[in-house]
Amino acid sequence: MNRDAQHSEQLISLYGGSTPVRSRWSYRAAEPFTVVAAFQTDGDKWVEWVFGRDLLVEGLLGPAGEGDVRLSPDFTADRPVLVMEIESPDGHALLEMDFGAVEDFLQVTADLVPLGAESDFFDVDALIEEITNV
Repeated sequence: MNRDAQHSEQLISLYGGSTPVRSRWSYRAAEPFTVVAAFQTDGDKWVEWVFGRDLLVEGLLGPAGEGDVRLSPDFTADRPVLVMEIESPDGHALLEMDFGAVEDFLQVTADLVPLGAESDFFDVDALIEEITNV
């Protein structure tokens, strides 16, 4: 098992419905502030969304996000879910994920990089080198 990254596949659904959406969630210790969520659309096409891990944590506690990705917990259904609203010029989607699965994913990311310690794992020199070599 790679202890520098975490990948998780989940079958999520459109909010309030039963239409399944395949998703892949990724986290890398080398990029400790971000989470990548990829959603399968038509056929084999995947659309990736990159956002802060802290946004995912905040979304479990209450409504979070003001940009293209917004999250909020929903405890009114049979099972608790995290609602994710994503928006771009190409479209809009409202998705729901199992609350416990999101908590489990975050716990594994915290095992790699403790919450609040992201700056200890962030390689500023590597970022500067990447930017200057464009």
